[in-house]
Amino acid sequence: MNRRTALGLGTVATAGTVFGTSVPAAAEPSQAAMSAAEPGQAGTTAQPGPAGGTGSAERRSAVARVAAAYRRETGRAGGNWQAYVSLTSPTGGDPMVAVAESADRRIEAYSVNKIAVAVAVLDKVDRGLLTLDQRVEVSAAIVVPGGDGIFSLDGAYPSQVTLGHVLANLLTVSNDTAVRLCGLVCPAAELNQILQAKGFPNTQVQPVANPNRFFLGTSTPRETHDLLRALVGGTLLTPSSTDVVLRLLRSPVAFTDGIRREMSSAQRARIATKAGWFADARHEAGVIFDAAGAPVLTYALFADGQPGADDYGATHPAVAARARLGRRFLDATDRVGGSGTRHRAHLHRPSNGG
Repeated sequence: MNRRTALGLGTVATAGTVFGTSVPAAAEPSQAAMSAAEPGQAGTTAQPGPAGGTGSAERRSAVARVAAAYRRETGRAGGNWQAYVSLTSPTGGDPMVAVAESADRRIEAYSVNKIAVAVAVLDKVDRGLLTLDQRVEVSAAIVVPGGDGIFSLDGAYPSQVTLGHVLANLLTVSNDTAVRLCGLVCPAAELNQILQAKGFPNTQVQPVANPNRFFLGTSTPRETHDLLRALVGGTLLTPSSTDVVLRLLRSPVAFTDGIRREMSSAQRARIATKAGWFADARHEAGVIFDAAGAPVLTYALFADGQPGADDYGATHPAVAARARLGRRFLDATDRVGGSGTRHRAHLHRPSNGG
């Protein structure tokens, strides 16, 4: 029995894909649009979007292509999928929803919730309660043995690192010990209160006996999606703290086995992403930006129940599906452009040492 079963969280396969709409009637994409999106793919229902606005027809076509790609690739991978995917509106209003499958199901988010942990820590930075250059101690007792990341590879404790270093490890290489280090400065109860106050009652860590430790807890596809949109929209954190999160999630060392796998380095820099994996679950959530740095597509993809629970590499069916989806998402949105606050990628200069 894994923790998902023990907590009574949903694992039953969904009956089908429901593509969300915020208007009473949903439009069926044309056969021409479907042919351009996915040869041989059956039609899907997608939100038609606003009637006016520059490029609205092209954006509706992009929504249909994203919806069709999702249906095709998740069906190919099998298992259970819970997801919420949207494109920004050309007018900056409500997003155009392409995928809403079990979007409000509360499930274990695993390391995708490290974004929420970072948001809570940076909220305290924004309020002057913490600083990124303050130091925390890495003791032998706090290191997760054999966990993901680099702290378990050091082999020399105690050591000290800055809080900024902790967040860099948390959001790029998904360091498990970094979660415990965040708990030293933002205990579980306080962390959950911060997220609740920001409007995310289902995105919560799971407290344990030690108040400074926690399991990464739960979220829903919709809440994870909305948290990401709030982040890029500038309503979640200050501009400097927002930049910290996005710079890390868009960095070359951030997760590349899923959405960003079949892309150039420049294209990868346009995507802020965070994956989470444990037991048979393989999740990923993030934002795709256009070439100018404006957000164009937000995705929250939660999957479990596929074969290969012991395969944490790129060959796992759900991870391979996300790699194909990433390419499809990027191609589908390449000509529509984003809207809202621009977040330009930080310049990456490879080095040969010296």
